[in-house]
Amino acid sequence: MALNGGVLRLNLLLHSRNFYKFNSFVGVRSLSENASSKPAAETAADHLIYSQEHFALKESLRKLIEQDINPHVDQWEAEGKFPAHKVFKILGNAGFLGVNKPVEYGGLGLDFSYSVAVADELGNINCGGIPMAIGVQTDMATPALARFGSAELKKEFLLPSVMGDKVACLGVSEVGAGSDVSSIKTKAVKKGDEYVINGGKMWTTSGTQADWMCLLANTSDGPPHRNKSLICMPMNLPGVHIARKIGKLGMWSSDTAEVFFDDVRVPCKNVIGKEGMGFTYQMLQFQEERLWAVANTLTTMENIIQETIRYTQQRKIFKQPVLHYQAVHFRLAELQTEVELLRSLLHRATALYIKGNDVTKLASMAKLKGGRLVRELSDSCLQYWGGMGFTSDVPVSRFYRDSRLMSIGGGADEVMLGIICKYMDILPKM
Repeated sequence: MALNGGVLRLNLLLHSRNFYKFNSFVGVRSLSENASSKPAAETAADHLIYSQEHFALKESLRKLIEQDINPHVDQWEAEGKFPAHKVFKILGNAGFLGVNKPVEYGGLGLDFSYSVAVADELGNINCGGIPMAIGVQTDMATPALARFGSAELKKEFLLPSVMGDKVACLGVSEVGAGSDVSSIKTKAVKKGDEYVINGGKMWTTSGTQADWMCLLANTSDGPPHRNKSLICMPMNLPGVHIARKIGKLGMWSSDTAEVFFDDVRVPCKNVIGKEGMGFTYQMLQFQEERLWAVANTLTTMENIIQETIRYTQQRKIFKQPVLHYQAVHFRLAELQTEVELLRSLLHRATALYIKGNDVTKLASMAKLKGGRLVRELSDSCLQYWGGMGFTSDVPVSRFYRDSRLMSIGGGADEVMLGIICKYMDILPKM
């Protein structure tokens, strides 16, 4: 849980940003009352990681989603891009882009459990692409910068990212190096007080709109786990080329780019932390990224189950509702059970993480289980929608498309299994 000082900071900062507007949201006092009056299953009293402040934050974010995001999702999905600067500014003004970032750089200074609560609530957005882009901004491109970056770098890149004035992207994956991060080829060669960067990045979320990239590049010819650095690279520099916007199976509203670097010059001072520590920093970032991704899927899976229950209650086959068939309601019960088990794993990992523990194994387990469960759940639920499930007009088909990425992005299932085996000490020595 957050310390009392952190909770006080949350309330004070939210007030100072005019976050809880009484005309469109509700006041802090009302939020606390709402949180405490929820059904027993959602109250803070017995929750493993959420307090009343967590539920208050979630409630206010839900109202923002309903007012400023969901009414436009269908349009943004059709257009293949959402207006990241506009949406991020709304979220930044409200404090949602830096709940666990330092106060002096625009954040709320709270622990990671608040980021999990935000990710959980973002699952109420009616698509996967927008939450994914938000997650890149908050828990994929900026954790290392917040933890290891210089004060100058934080002021230039972290502060405007937290406030929603700049859009961030993460440059790790390449055409020949996705899951195997150590094999990236992009080079940053030091010349004087600058790096000259050549190479390219693939599958870059928000790449066509981003103002800066958290770039992983080889800064020496040493061992692959000790020759990489994370660099804050403005995207408007000469030599940065957006090669193309990539069409995808799902996540349509999130733009994904292939980016090339041709003699891009970046000051050496833009290195996050120590040169050569980039691989280690990126592995640490992955812990938060993977837990965030799991949290984000939980609410969406709950929503899809409930949508399927409603549909199968009114859809009839052979003169009775589809839901009345034992195979259907038993299957939905199994899926709900799996969701709850995943939630328990996530909350345990988060509780340990905010106490300073290494949760790489648990985060990898959660990511592995999450990726497999979203595929299983989306496929099973879509089946019960019949022909409607094969159209693009219903939430379950969009979830079916979007959720497939979970087992690929941020570390494929097979990589998660390898990490788990390593921690179990059963991975064969190469």
